Amino acid sequence: MDVLYFAWVRERIGLPHEKVESSAVTVADLIAELSARAPRYAAAFADLKGLRVALDQKLASFDAPLADVREVAFFPPMTGG
Repeated sequence: MDVLYFAWVRERIGLPHEKVESSAVTVADLIAELSARAPRYAAAFADLKGLRVALDQKLASFDAPLADVREVAFFPPMTGG
């Protein structure tokens, strides 16, 4: 699946996107797998309160299933203006 990182998440991880092979069942499982990769991933996912996720461009929760998902995007909460 394609994993996209935006704003400070991208800055901490050092990549705007990557292809990920994963056995994760939920978004939370994917976060755990990514966090175990390197300290920069762990830092990016340390505080999930400041993080949102979209699956195939639709907002989702961290317990959402990843079956048939092609794209996962992580980003900070959006603010209006």
